[in-house]
Amino acid sequence: MNHWGNRPLPIESDPERPPPIRRHHTARYYAHIVKDSLTTRISKFICSIFLSLLLILGVISFILWLSLRPHRPRFHIHDFSIPSLSQADGFQNAEISFNATARNANGHIGIFYDSMQGTVYYRDQNIGSKSLLYPFYQEPKNTTIIEDVLSGATLTVSSQRWMEFMNDRAQGTVVFRLDLTSTIRFKVSTWNTKRHRMHANCDVSVGADGLILAASKGRRCPVYFT
Repeated sequence: MNHWGNRPLPIESDPERPPPIRRHHTARYYAHIVKDSLTTRISKFICSIFLSLLLILGVISFILWLSLRPHRPRFHIHDFSIPSLSQADGFQNAEISFNATARNANGHIGIFYDSMQGTVYYRDQNIGSKSLLYPFYQEPKNTTIIEDVLSGATLTVSSQRWMEFMNDRAQGTVVFRLDLTSTIRFKVSTWNTKRHRMHANCDVSVGADGLILAASKGRRCPVYFT
């Protein structure tokens, strides 16, 4: 025990240690801090509003795309025949008749068609072509029947080509391709899309009697644009 009793001994100051420096900030300094904080808050608020609007617009666009996205026309081949295929000299009176349908499966989108062209191919060789339909408008959820006959000037079947038909007929099946082409554009309310060149390729098989085989009836035709 020392003569100070129970009180702690006084701490002697270090003569080499500098006294603490007290900083006095000016009013301008504090105003600058407040200004920076306010600017940051406003920037964050504006960014939040912008991102929220962007998200809302994205959701609306996605919903509209789901409900209005245009489906391609759906083509099906229902009938195709060359009645004279069963005759040895049938090429002199050859004719091809066909029946197909174009379906607009869209619920709120119409389709404008320019004039449609039909071409029949055999082994990728054009054997006949004809204009089928004049320009028309197809309402949503609507089906258009496409039927015609290629004969005479619209059908180019030589005796050599007919012999090739007959050779395939001897095998039990003759395969043709009906190519339906048109330029189309979609209509959404009062807005029309740009034009697209459309092709529908319908592969069809006929039997020895020249009539479409059951496997080809109702077959869906692939559609592509160029």
